[in-house]
Amino acid sequence: MNSRPTNLQKQLYNVLQRGLPVCQRPFAELAKSLCTDEQTVLRQVTCLKETGLIRRIGPIIDYRALGRKGTLVMAHVPQSLLKDVTEAVNSLETVSHNYLRDHYYNLWFTRQSQTMRQTDLALSGLSSRFGIDFHSLPARRIFKLDVYFGTENRPTPVAAGCSKRRVRLTAGQKRILYGLQNQLNVTAEPFDFLRSGKCTIEETLSIVRQLIDAGVIRRIAAVLDHRKLGFVANCLFVCRAADRSVAHCGRALADVPMVSHCCQRKTLENWPYNLYAMMHSQSMDEIQMRIKNFVASEKLKCFELLPTAAELKKQPVKYRF
Repeated sequence: MNSRPTNLQKQLYNVLQRGLPVCQRPFAELAKSLCTDEQTVLRQVTCLKETGLIRRIGPIIDYRALGRKGTLVMAHVPQSLLKDVTEAVNSLETVSHNYLRDHYYNLWFTRQSQTMRQTDLALSGLSSRFGIDFHSLPARRIFKLDVYFGTENRPTPVAAGCSKRRVRLTAGQKRILYGLQNQLNVTAEPFDFLRSGKCTIEETLSIVRQLIDAGVIRRIAAVLDHRKLGFVANCLFVCRAADRSVAHCGRALADVPMVSHCCQRKTLENWPYNLYAMMHSQSMDEIQMRIKNFVASEKLKCFELLPTAAELKKQPVKYRF
């Protein structure tokens, strides 16, 4: 942002990350809790979106509850091929995040599919096209997922469990979930567009709550551009923890406030790292100091830091039913 957020704007992006109330006039409910009025809240949230601090307001979907499989993919892409490879990867609708990192393995992206075989075939196709090896690193165990960027300039976790079972959706739930993916407009009745035929707004909201209760939707919330809040240092930390202590190390790493995502992943013959964490801070010095303390306390010898050089894609996957 070109100017500092006001106190009210800070309060708004704080509560919106926690979740928008699922009711007919959710911004009016927020206004009551913040001792202001609905129109003021609508104006200020619109301002936060226009300045880019709020990227979008919509559902945080757990793809596992939809029976999807996800993986993290890394590749070494020569500079001469980087533009073409990036365009090819970003064109895949099932790729939600793609980053350039300061490392030999410089391209890192996440991909979802109905089966891991579909992902393997897609990566094989990319390999054949560009003559590059794409390495899939599926998660074995998740210790932390999601983050809340507060006014104290420090990311802190929000409750975000991961579904362990597939949820069978009704026709009505599929329709509502598909519509929600278009994200919510900042209006007095933002859920009203989901109504269909004789379906009342209360019936519509009831289906949204069902999806939340089932774990398909974690919450309806704002996604922020953390860089505009000063979190300009972003880094992937990878390390090798002994099999007997990986759970302990994962939980300890997940407790670090600047860590937003932490999980155990598959290892490769020439890539021994089994514990991964995304870290966000106002400076790389702070990240390096935190990692120095962590590896010393856990007696880890094998680890690397992969700073983010550029964000190449950040867009939620569009689910079709």
